[in-house]
Amino acid sequence: MLGTLRTLDDGRIELRFERRLGHPPAKVWRAITEPGELRHWFAQILDYDRFRFDLRAGAEIAFTPAPEFADLGTGRGTITRVDPPRLLEYTWDTETLLWELEPQGEAACLLVFTTTFRDRGSAAALGAGWHTGLDLLTRRLDGAAPGPEGAAVPDELQAAYERGFG
Repeated sequence: MLGTLRTLDDGRIELRFERRLGHPPAKVWRAITEPGELRHWFAQILDYDRFRFDLRAGAEIAFTPAPEFADLGTGRGTITRVDPPRLLEYTWDTETLLWELEPQGEAACLLVFTTTFRDRGSAAALGAGWHTGLDLLTRRLDGAAPGPEGAAVPDELQAAYERGFG
């Protein structure tokens, strides 16, 4: 299912995804907060050997690019809300990322991921990129290999987001 898009009252754009995962919140929490897990599914431009989360409100984050992406520069962010293993919100430059985990029995949870940003023109690319990342997260949690395409956004998925958000 594609993410959903809406414009907020302040003009920012909100992109929201929901995934029902067959894993408890604690396991998903580790996958969204530990650099050793993030490297398998999160933004592939980052240097996870130098990436750290200090999981406390107000902590600063440096999104250091991998050497081959050094020209992008280091992104900056701040942890704005944290309530393990249920809620994590932080900024990444002008984007806000919100991860919510709702238990669904003892062995599953609902992951709601919302990203808020300003540039409506980037919605299709962000939608396809985050969708692909969440697919990789699901595969990682399930113990499956990432697949032959890795983190590449499939052309048909990009096209679907362009049709839906264009």
